[in-house]
Amino acid sequence: MTERQGMTGLGTVRGAGRAAREHAGRPAPGWPAVILRVAGSGLLIATAAIHLDLYLTGYRTIPTIGWLFLLQVIAAFGLGLAVLAIPSRLAIPSRLAAVAGAGFALATLGGYLLSVWTGLFGFKEVRTTAGIVAGVVEVVAFVVLAALALAPPAANAAADSTAAAPARFPAEIPPTAARAAGMTAAGLAVAALVLFGLVIAGASSPAPATTAGTGLKTTTIGGTTVLTNAKGFTLYSFAPDTPATSKCYGSCAVYWPPVTGTAAAGQGLPGKVTTITRTGGSHQLTYNGHPLYTYIGDTAPGQARGNNLNLNGGLWHEVPASR
Repeated sequence: MTERQGMTGLGTVRGAGRAAREHAGRPAPGWPAVILRVAGSGLLIATAAIHLDLYLTGYRTIPTIGWLFLLQVIAAFGLGLAVLAIPSRLAIPSRLAAVAGAGFALATLGGYLLSVWTGLFGFKEVRTTAGIVAGVVEVVAFVVLAALALAPPAANAAADSTAAAPARFPAEIPPTAARAAGMTAAGLAVAALVLFGLVIAGASSPAPATTAGTGLKTTTIGGTTVLTNAKGFTLYSFAPDTPATSKCYGSCAVYWPPVTGTAAAGQGLPGKVTTITRTGGSHQLTYNGHPLYTYIGDTAPGQARGNNLNLNGGLWHEVPASR
C-alpha cells in the first residue's frame, strides 16, 4: 500500500513537472495585444507632442485654430495614457479606449487635410515637415489602435466574460464581425493614405511674401505707424537677425515667411530699404538693417498677432515706419 502510494506520488510530481515545463515553453498569452497597446499609446503621445510644439511655435495666436490645437494636445495625451493604463483583462474599457484613440487619430488627420486643401475656420494650412510627420503618425496610430480594438481578449478576460453573458460583447467579438470590421479599418487606412498623399502632393510650401513692383506701405495699428507689405499685412523683425544675415530658416520661415523683392520697394518711406541674399538665392528686404517677415497667424490686413511673441528661437516685433 505504501509502495503504491509512493509510485502514485512520484507520477504526480513528474506530471506536474512536465506540465510546468510545457507551460514555461509556451509564449505568454496576450503579448501581441500588449505590443499594440504600447505602440498605440506611444503614437498618440507622439502626435500630442508634435501638436504641442506647433501650438507653442506659432499656432496659439491663430483664432479658433489655436485652442483647437491645445484641445488636440490634451485629448491625445489623455487617450494615450488611457490606452496604456487600462489592462486587457478589462476587455470592454480597453476596447473603448482603443476605438476612441483610433477615431481621434483619423479625425485629426481629416482636420489637417481639410485645412491644407480648402482651409478650416478661415485658416489655410501650409505644407510643413511637422505636418507631414504628424499625418503619417496618425495613419499608423489608426491602424495600430484599430487592430488593438479588434484583437481577441486575453485568456483571463475571456474566462471572466463567460461568467456573465451580457458582458460577452464587445469583450469577445464574433469572428465574422471581427473580419468585417478589420476589412473596414484596412479600407479606411488605405483611403486615408491615398488622400493624404494626394493632398500633400497638391499642396505647396508658402511662397515668400513678394513685394516687387508694388512696394512697401505703412498703416497704423494700436496708435503706432508700422510697416506692411503690398497687401497690408504687418511686417516683423526677428531679434536674432543681423543686418546682413537672417536666422530664420526651415520651419521658422514657414511660420514667418521672409519678404522678398528689391530695394525699390521702399521708395517714399522714411527708413532705408536694402536687401540680403538668403541661402536659397532669394533677396530678402531689410528695413534700417532689419530683415523683414510676415506672420502666418495674421489672416487679414491690419492684424499684428506676431508682435512681441517669443517663438522659433527669439523675439518678434512689428517694424515701426520711423525705425
